[in-house]
Amino acid sequence: MSSNPFQKRREEIFNLKALRERRSITTMPDAIPVQQCTTICPKCGHALTLDELEANLHVCRCGYHFPIGSHYRLQLTMDPGTIREIAKGVKPFDWLHFPGYPEKLKAQRKKSGSTEGVSAVRGKIGGYPVVVAAMDTRFFMGSMGSAVGERITQAIELAERKKWPLILFCASGGARMQEGIISLMQMAKTSAAMERLSRKGVLSVIVLTHPTTGGVTASFAMLGDITLAEPGALIGFAGPRVIEQTIGEKLPEGFQRAEFQQEHGFVDQIVPRRDMRKTLIQILRLHDRS
Repeated sequence: MSSNPFQKRREEIFNLKALRERRSITTMPDAIPVQQCTTICPKCGHALTLDELEANLHVCRCGYHFPIGSHYRLQLTMDPGTIREIAKGVKPFDWLHFPGYPEKLKAQRKKSGSTEGVSAVRGKIGGYPVVVAAMDTRFFMGSMGSAVGERITQAIELAERKKWPLILFCASGGARMQEGIISLMQMAKTSAAMERLSRKGVLSVIVLTHPTTGGVTASFAMLGDITLAEPGALIGFAGPRVIEQTIGEKLPEGFQRAEFQQEHGFVDQIVPRRDMRKTLIQILRLHDRS
C-alpha cells in the first residue's frame, strides 16, 4: 500500500466500494430475488445466500456467473495495493436535455456507488504493469454514453503511451439512448483508439462477460488481440428475441452464448471467473517473454 496519505485514502475508498459490491447481489432481469440476502439462480433454480455467492465469487454451483460490480472485478484481478484509478473525473453529461436523465443519473449513482458504467485503472497483475477497464451493468446496464466512451478511450491511450498491455472487461446493454448520436459516436472513437494501439504493437486482451451486446460488441469489444469470455455470457449485437422476430425463425440452442461464439471463432477461450486472474497472468508472462 502507498505511503502517500492521499493515495492511501483513495485505495481505502476503492476497497470499500469493492466490499460493498462483493456483499451485494447483482442480478439481471432474468434473476429472481427472494429476500434481501437470497436470490434464485436463473439457470438451475437453486436458492443462493449472500455468503454462498461471496465464497464462490458470485458463481452458482451450476456454473452460472452472476454479474459483478467493476470495483469488485478489478479487486479480484489486480495485485493488491497497485490500483490507481484513471479518468475518474470524466462524468456523464445531459447533452440533449433528455427529460428525466439528470434524475436517473443521480439515482444510478446512489444505487450503484459508481459515477459511471465503467471504471478504468492502471496497476499490476502478477507483477506486470497493465491498464484495465471494467464495465459495470449496475449503472445504466453498462450502456455506452460519452463518459463511458471517454474513460475507455483514455485507458486505451494510456496503454499506448506506456506500451503496457490493455485488458478490457466488457459488459453492456449497448448505446445509451438518453445521449442519442453522442452515444453512437463512441463506437467510432473507441474503435479508432484500438486501431492506434494495435499499430503500436501493444497487447490488448478483451474479456466478454454477461451480457456484452449492442454498440460495445460492434466496436472495441471485438477488436482485441485475444478474446476471452466467462461461461454462458450473452455476446451479440441484437438480442436473440429481436433476431427471431426479424427473420421469423427459431434460433439454435445456445445461440449467442460464449460457447456458441467460441465454436464459431469469435472467442479464443472460455475462462471461469475463478481462473481469470491466473489465465491473464499466463498471457502476460508469454507476452513479456516474446
